[in-house]
Amino acid sequence: MDISNINRQEIRELLKEGKRIDGRAPMDFREIIIETNISKNAEGTARVKIGKTEVIAGVKMETQEPYSDHDDEGTLMVGMEFSPICGKRYENGPPGMESIEVARVIDRGIRESKFIDFKKLCIKKAERVWSVLVDLYCINDDGNALDAGAIAAVAALQLTKVPVYDEEAKTVKYGEISENLPLKDFTPITMTFHKIGDKLLVDPNRDEEDTREARITLTLSVRGKEKIINSMQKGEIDSITGEELIMVAEESEKVYENLLAKIKKQIKPLEH
Repeated sequence: MDISNINRQEIRELLKEGKRIDGRAPMDFREIIIETNISKNAEGTARVKIGKTEVIAGVKMETQEPYSDHDDEGTLMVGMEFSPICGKRYENGPPGMESIEVARVIDRGIRESKFIDFKKLCIKKAERVWSVLVDLYCINDDGNALDAGAIAAVAALQLTKVPVYDEEAKTVKYGEISENLPLKDFTPITMTFHKIGDKLLVDPNRDEEDTREARITLTLSVRGKEKIINSMQKGEIDSITGEELIMVAEESEKVYENLLAKIKKQIKPLEH
């Protein structure tokens, strides 16, 4: 159901005062709850709840021929599905544009951060590599499913175990563990800033997300004392000014530290 003009106006008026309809400040996230190991049928799983928004992530490991331009590196593929149980706006059928865009943004953030050591996923150069398949399922969408999906993906990857590959039989022995997924020693976090009027906020609920005119998503990682923006994607029709970009860059570091603390408190990554 579309948000009413009355609700839109209330959201805008409150933001002018630095307030939101649920009492949060513009740069505050809702409560984040992370559950892990929720399925035995995947190599790594996590469920992330941000407020009422809920996304499940599952990682499957398969083997394939490498791409010719990266013949000694494994691959990554992220998929996102919004099922009808998310809300009335979603229907059964093939992935829509929103699903495809969300998956691509999350995929790009993880890929460009170099979080996964793809060279260590090479089984035999030019012949066989591991493929990391991240499936995301949004089962309730009350806004900000993109960031919830990204956190779920990273959480699941941190807990992923690579099964044994039988070189002689050329088959994967699921259930037998070879090693942990080779990851770098940092946590990439994807966060989206939403523009309503001339104000910016993070983690919108459904009404706020439906009120926005623009959004910008970036993936940030911290390596030692160096903070790196790994990827950035603009969305929606309105523009983002240079001053707003500077504000996003400044606020993203604070948001990152806040989210990282919440993630580390709830997830203990596998030792590598």
